[in-house]
Amino acid sequence: MAAEAEVRDELHRLRARVPQLTGALAASVDGLVLAQDTPGVEPEGLAALTAAALGVALRMADATDRGDFRELLLRGEHGYLATYAAGPSAVLTLLAGDRANVGRLHLEGRRAGTRIGELVEAAVEDRPAPAARPALKPAAPRTRTARTARTITEPTGESH
Repeated sequence: MAAEAEVRDELHRLRARVPQLTGALAASVDGLVLAQDTPGVEPEGLAALTAAALGVALRMADATDRGDFRELLLRGEHGYLATYAAGPSAVLTLLAGDRANVGRLHLEGRRAGTRIGELVEAAVEDRPAPAARPALKPAAPRTRTARTARTITEPTGESH
C-alpha cells in the first residue's frame, strides 16, 4: 500500500500523544495489517481478531438499529483495547494500559482513525488501474476445402 509509511507515522504520533498506549494497529476490515506499532503483540493475529470483533459489532449494531460502526471498547483486567472506524475499508485498534484516560483515548483514537481513513482512501484512489491486456486478434474463420478423390495406383499400373 502506498500510504503504509504515512499510516505508520500517524501511529507513532498517536503513541507520542497518548503515553498510556502500548500498541497501535491499522488493518483492513478483512483483517490484513496495513501498518503496526505493537511491540510484544503479534500484529497478524491482532488484525484477524479485530476483523472478527468488527463483524460481531456490525451485526450487533444492525440488530439493535444503532447505525454505522464507529468504535468498540473492551476493558480487561490489565487495560483497554479500542477499535475505531478508519474510513470504509480500514480500522484502527489501540492497546492501552489500565490507567489510561479513556476520554483521551477516544478523542485521539477518533482523530487518528479519521486521518488513517483519509490516507487509506487516498491510496486506493491513486492506485493505477490494472494495465489493459492487449486485445487478442480474432482468429480467422476456418474454412474447409473440398477434398479431392485419391487415386490409388495398382501394382499393375492401372488407376482406379
